[in-house]
Amino acid sequence: TGRHPWPDVETFAQTLSKWGIDRNVQVVAYDDFKGGIAVRLWWMLRWLGHEAAAVLDGNWPHWQSEGRSVRSGTESREPRVFTPQPRPELLVETEDVLKIRTDPSFRLFDSRSAERYRGENEPFDPIAGRIPGAISMPYAENLDADDLFLPPEALKTRFQPQFGEVPVERTVFYCGSGVTALHNVLAVAHAGLGEARLYTGSWSEWITDPERPMTTG
Repeated sequence: TGRHPWPDVETFAQTLSKWGIDRNVQVVAYDDFKGGIAVRLWWMLRWLGHEAAAVLDGNWPHWQSEGRSVRSGTESREPRVFTPQPRPELLVETEDVLKIRTDPSFRLFDSRSAERYRGENEPFDPIAGRIPGAISMPYAENLDADDLFLPPEALKTRFQPQFGEVPVERTVFYCGSGVTALHNVLAVAHAGLGEARLYTGSWSEWITDPERPMTTG
């Protein structure tokens, strides 16, 4: 029920096949939104077992600023056969979040801006606020002034103190609709800390049931 639901596995696998992606193809995703959208494709590929996936550091604006080659029109590739190998352990659902948000052996992180976390501003969803127990970790703080990812050691310094003794597989990130939270998931991986998990529906799904606990602005 979130704003950006997943496709089913077979439909997405068919799309990847049409794009000419199989297990031998390296995929690089980019956008013009600080990587906050490209991370979704990066992660969906890994969710289906495709490790050869990356996000272009600096994305489209940085590519252009360096005077690298560009062209217009469409691109195409010969179809290949993408064979999905889903990794459900990378996901958590709403019922899981209800359990873990007060469990000290887990960590739940809100990846939206601090203003949205505090409930002061909500441009997309009908209710402003956060899931009680979540820690604020705005994804934009993974980047430097040029919108490049911070070095791995700097990212490690950012995340590890918040994790404490909790292993990375027990850390869960959410955002508004399960997209920009993956920027934090990528940053955690880039820092060499391992693979964090995603609450897919995120805030936009959480608020569909008024019985769920909420801290509102």
